[in-house]
Amino acid sequence: AAPPGAVSFGVKHTEGVSVEVARQGQDEVESALGSGMRWPLDEGTVLRFSMSQASTELNDNKVTVSFYAEGGQPINQTGVFLTGIGISLDVDADRDGTVEKNNPNKASWTWGPDGHGAILLVSCDKESP
Repeated sequence: AAPPGAVSFGVKHTEGVSVEVARQGQDEVESALGSGMRWPLDEGTVLRFSMSQASTELNDNKVTVSFYAEGGQPINQTGVFLTGIGISLDVDADRDGTVEKNNPNKASWTWGPDGHGAILLVSCDKESP
């Protein structure tokens, strides 16, 4: 996606986003913290975006990638807007008929009438061809 003539890139992002740069042939992944850092445009270089919490509104986070020519002149930039979505599996972990978000028994399971933990029934049949 880099424009012709680009030899390096830099990354900026909002506070709610973590960006890592993974380069082919290197075991270490670099964190793209702050502006000013630039990486060579090498084949196999990958940007990984992640968010650790849900967004407060649609498109409230952004990652911008700037491309540079030989000598450091900016050529172009591209960006992506991100919306973090929170997902939680809430269950009746103590089997008392009430679904609680923070039940301590949510992470474990014990068999029997005095047991705890969710009973999950999965439908594995093919309902439509």
